[in-house]
Amino acid sequence: MGKENGKSRARGRAAFAVFAALYGIILFSVLELGKHTVAGWILSAAALGGFVLLRIKVLEGKKAGIRLLGWAGLFAVSALILAVSWPPVRNVPAVSGKSAGKTGVVHTAAGDVSGVLSEDGKVEVYAGIPYAEPPVGDLRWREPVPKTPWEGVLEADSFAPMSMQTRNLPIYYSLAQIIGYHDYRISLSDNYREPVSEDSLYLNVWKPAGGAESLPVLVYIHGGSLQTGQPWYADYSGESLARDGIVVVNMGYRLGIFGFFADPGLAAESSHGTTGNYGLLDQIAALEWVRDNIAAFGGDPSNVTLAGESAGSACVSALCTSPLAKGLFRRAVCESSTVTAPEPAHSFRLSAEAYAAAEKTKERFGAADAEALRAVPAADLAPEMNYHHHITVDGYVLPQTPWEAYEKGIHNEEARMHGFNRYESAPFLLFDRTTAANYPDRVRAWFGADAAKKVLELYPAADSAAAVSAWADIYSAALFTYGHYCWDRQGTGCGIPSYTYYFTKNNGRLGAWHSGEEVYLYGNIPDDSNLYTGADRELSAMMKSYFINFISGGDPNGEGLPVWEESSAGGRLFEFGERTGMTAYPFADLHAILDEMYGTGPENGKG
Repeated sequence: MGKENGKSRARGRAAFAVFAALYGIILFSVLELGKHTVAGWILSAAALGGFVLLRIKVLEGKKAGIRLLGWAGLFAVSALILAVSWPPVRNVPAVSGKSAGKTGVVHTAAGDVSGVLSEDGKVEVYAGIPYAEPPVGDLRWREPVPKTPWEGVLEADSFAPMSMQTRNLPIYYSLAQIIGYHDYRISLSDNYREPVSEDSLYLNVWKPAGGAESLPVLVYIHGGSLQTGQPWYADYSGESLARDGIVVVNMGYRLGIFGFFADPGLAAESSHGTTGNYGLLDQIAALEWVRDNIAAFGGDPSNVTLAGESAGSACVSALCTSPLAKGLFRRAVCESSTVTAPEPAHSFRLSAEAYAAAEKTKERFGAADAEALRAVPAADLAPEMNYHHHITVDGYVLPQTPWEAYEKGIHNEEARMHGFNRYESAPFLLFDRTTAANYPDRVRAWFGADAAKKVLELYPAADSAAAVSAWADIYSAALFTYGHYCWDRQGTGCGIPSYTYYFTKNNGRLGAWHSGEEVYLYGNIPDDSNLYTGADRELSAMMKSYFINFISGGDPNGEGLPVWEESSAGGRLFEFGERTGMTAYPFADLHAILDEMYGTGPENGKG
């Protein structure tokens, strides 16, 4: 009997050890993925250790109910620890590692600023420089107001809050890095949450350290569907380009309902009759700041290239036809989006549709007018971003659609570099449920009966695997590549040199998904990342060389690089992948069907 009791106790101890270990793994995983403070780790370790001792010294041999109460107590204590160790809100430092020190003082039109040096001291970073007054209170949904000069020296050593948007729990972003990007790193140095604020009109500058004059300037607009995003993401950091003699600027701009809410009442109160394009007006204000101040950072205000990716690229293509942006940049770089198709597939709508969405928002908040909405807290309005993240024709920023402007020969850029990736649709179809059964109906819903027949002949799907692949290509072409195809054709008609790329390189991270090219183009593949090979780093060096050449003089070609020919719609473009060089334009047959749908193309005498 005693022997049996001994075996039973041994089994109980073994089971307890297993459950305690599993509990510890889960608890510490939640602490890490949720970015909880170090205090949370210490308290959790103490609580778990104390519980183990309690189980061994006190609860051994007690009834099951008593032991369960012990577990319940541990759960309660752990929940309390998770609550009290919730990550604090903290600004993101301008330099991710240890700064090599402070910069000297730079004089801007609104006041003096000082920045910080990169770890190796070769790049100066100035983060969080205000370029307009905070668009809060009565300034919500108004054109940006120039920044009031400040006294003293502004220490520009950390990035300003990201523009107002909804945010998920920290664990969501950690899991996204694991599942989507495959590059999550365990660290106790990032146990905080980045701030979000309606007060977000700040910009950042990267420049080579020391004296510099008349350097080429790149101004970058971040993406995020005009709903989310921020300007400090490592993939498009300006540090690498600054090492090679480029002054880089990016900025926060109003997003979602704060940046793209269009309402007749707001148009009436504007001296310019504008509404709906506040985010674009912010970007124009940032470009004006560059014109007036960038020489103080060693940049040449007459040699500015405007770049963007995804929704940021959509903004660039819109600004290429805005009279307000004329003369503020010379060249354009658009990655994975434009709003230059006859009917842009995303990020754009006409004012009637925008006004209708505004009425529904006012109804949801019981607001009689936009003025009443100004009293609503920003956090309560932020979820409305799902209904207001579109550029519109307002008669001021955009007197007409970009398509119409190019048809009239109206544009601001003198050269352009643009393109798209092989699997643009991948992140947007992660939870898609395309099957052989529903695939034909999806195509008909998108294209209409007549065009759908041709699309289904071009992309047949005998089984669900084929349907998934075909729908991914159709989605990529219709939402992303067709706009670039139209832009190429319009550029040819306007005599604009156009250099188009097609990014196809696979790797252990994003590969050729939407935004996968950025870390290559901006030269930001981490030195210690094993998700990229030597071939990836060589490709990045090539892409960055083309990029720098284009930023500097409008032509990506240079000594030692394969010739990148100018492109035209449906012709050839430059592939960056396992092979590099000129190749046929992908999706040309599908683009021809879209041309027929919209009544465009040379055969119709349009675009």
